[in-house]
Amino acid sequence: MLYAPNREPCAVDLSDNTNLWGVPPAAQRTLREAGGAAVTRYPALYAAELKRALAAYVGAGAANVVTGCGSDDVLDSAIRAFAEPGEAIACPDPSFAMIPIFARMNGVVPVPVPLAPDHGVDADALVATGAKLTYVCSPNNPTGTAAARAVVERVVERAAGVVLIDEAYAEFARASLVELALSSDRVLVVRTMSKAFGLAGLRVGYAVGAPALVAEVEKSRGPYKVSAIAERAAVAALTEDMTWVREHVDLAIAFRERLANELRGMGLAPLPSAANFVLVPVPNAPVVAQAMRAAGVAVRPFGALPGIGDALRISVGPWEMMETCLVALRGAT
Repeated sequence: MLYAPNREPCAVDLSDNTNLWGVPPAAQRTLREAGGAAVTRYPALYAAELKRALAAYVGAGAANVVTGCGSDDVLDSAIRAFAEPGEAIACPDPSFAMIPIFARMNGVVPVPVPLAPDHGVDADALVATGAKLTYVCSPNNPTGTAAARAVVERVVERAAGVVLIDEAYAEFARASLVELALSSDRVLVVRTMSKAFGLAGLRVGYAVGAPALVAEVEKSRGPYKVSAIAERAAVAALTEDMTWVREHVDLAIAFRERLANELRGMGLAPLPSAANFVLVPVPNAPVVAQAMRAAGVAVRPFGALPGIGDALRISVGPWEMMETCLVALRGAT
């Protein structure tokens, strides 16, 4: 099965949870100034400079960091590193759609576990699977809900093997479990520069964990996974653009809450979100999304999500985009 969301161009694309305010200034400058050697020569084997910059950002050592071609590359490599073919990975349902796909690609059996009634993580049900690997996404995609720290700690304490914590949207929650990864020998926190940092097209992901865990992922993923241009832009963003990143995270959070209020004013009931998107249950969501696309606005439809039903996931961006989205949604429902 291929991961194949509708990516046809649309005037206002709110479908993939990227940074809709654009590229951090120093990263953009670095892309402009990159010389031919950044294209004609191989990049650094394991992105050592980027590791150091990421380590400084999360408060870890470089030996605690592994990089990859997007966080999905890191997750794929981690599944391959920590589970043998035929073993299981327990994952919340619904959650990141690529996890079951990566599991099957590596001969690992995905075991979906329904979310708790409040759309949070059901720690006891995840642990009860006895899976060799356990995956938790917080804030969760597509619900936007953040897992309580105590719940994740319960999973870590009782899970049978390594716990993968996907924090692709951590900046928008203003919280992280990196500290948990640094104090445990079987927790890997996986993160990305595709969302808050606006570098989705460059594919820069990373994970933080004990050096022994990181080394296993690095062996599983191989060299040259971060291009020279991507590494330079990412380092520039981390070392020169943090004010820009934080300002736009603040905007995303403010507009997320404003969007949720507008949706409630329409009689809808969006789920509480700690990410840069809002999931709102809407009857016949695929049909509604198609009508919105015809009006020039792309959102991500989900059909029959467990415990939720049909829903639309709407990425948050500049308020002009949100206003256009709301007009299209009103016209489609």
